[in-house]
Amino acid sequence: MNEYDSNRIYDLVKEIGYIRTEKSDEANCYIINTCHIREKATEKVYHDVGRVKKNFRNKKKPIVIIAGCVAQAEGEILLKREKYIDAVVGPQSYHRLSEILKKIESNSISIDSTEFEVIEKFDNLNLIKNSDSNISSFLTIQEGCDKFCKFCVVPYTRGAEFSRSIKEILNECQDLVNNGAKEITLLGQNVNAFNYRGNKLSHLISEINKLDRIRRIRYTTSHPLDFSNDLIEAHTTLEKLMPLIHLPIQSGSNKILKSMNRKHSVEDYLNLVNKLKRLNPAIRFSSDFIIGYPGETDKDFNDTLKLLKEVEFINSYSFIFSPRPGTPASKMEKIDENLAKERLKIFQKSAGELKMKYRKELFNKKSSVLFENKIKGKENEFFGRDEYLNSVIVKSQSDLIGKIEEVDILEGNQNTLYGKIEKKFNNFAA
Repeated sequence: MNEYDSNRIYDLVKEIGYIRTEKSDEANCYIINTCHIREKATEKVYHDVGRVKKNFRNKKKPIVIIAGCVAQAEGEILLKREKYIDAVVGPQSYHRLSEILKKIESNSISIDSTEFEVIEKFDNLNLIKNSDSNISSFLTIQEGCDKFCKFCVVPYTRGAEFSRSIKEILNECQDLVNNGAKEITLLGQNVNAFNYRGNKLSHLISEINKLDRIRRIRYTTSHPLDFSNDLIEAHTTLEKLMPLIHLPIQSGSNKILKSMNRKHSVEDYLNLVNKLKRLNPAIRFSSDFIIGYPGETDKDFNDTLKLLKEVEFINSYSFIFSPRPGTPASKMEKIDENLAKERLKIFQKSAGELKMKYRKELFNKKSSVLFENKIKGKENEFFGRDEYLNSVIVKSQSDLIGKIEEVDILEGNQNTLYGKIEKKFNNFAA
């Protein structure tokens, strides 16, 4: 979602004359868009600001604005601690950036804009076309979360669940299509909680599925509690809806899930996974895991390893628990750091083995790949992604950008697959 927000921030500020520059040391304005989910997010902000200060030590000071979730959570502290920062702008207030920039330019004052005004934000954004010109583009349809998992800062930085109108979404989707988008990824902190006047995510996907020039549809991130039967059915009937589902579970231990306030069990999760697999055998899963959550025992960790192997996730995103300020989990006693690191190492080794096993199964088979760009500095090499978001590279004399091609996968590693397109007599092999 941060990528989408960053693109829309640029759409806003270019309305008052700002343009992107690749020469960072010549910029007169820095807008640092932040995420508060990961560890040491605040420290990274100070590091980034320090780098700007160093670059402009003997030059006129640029405008420095901190946007996003860190600004929302710690805006007042940021302004007090680092006087070089001119403004903090929360994720629901960045539609005011043009106004804020004008105030800073004229008055040189510090500004704190961290109110929750998500409706006003999208009302303003709807007036400005989305200029994203990527083959695969992002589109925010939902923000906020009402689940209040004890480790998560999202309810405090993004607010309550809010769904945009279907008309607004389809209009923005059409803008992206007109800019060349072939694939749309629908975004939300809890995307499958989307519900606009009784119309759920499945209805929205069905409407986008009707757009001729859209070839692929994805959505992220889902919560198991909001995975309704109509959405399950959509995965059996809508041909443009991709068969990879990112479905975070965080832990394979019921005790830890209860401590996290996830409001579902491991059994609930497995029942959902198995139901989806049964109705559409092509579906595969990726997930998020928190390792070393407070109270995690060896048994809890082994239960998580067991779940990893049982579902056979093709991608797993795992991190050591890091307390986010203001969350209930931040007050819980952490487990030994070295133990947590060791468990993470074991988990990632197992996850990596599963991923590589899955990828080797793709060798000497065909994959349907949407090509997004030509690789810079490489002669006639094109990059794309298959239906499961696997990165694929092929050589071709023909322009593949924006096209879906059947690729024979020859080889690969955990990061990239390499293949050839037989009908074009091009191959990656030496």
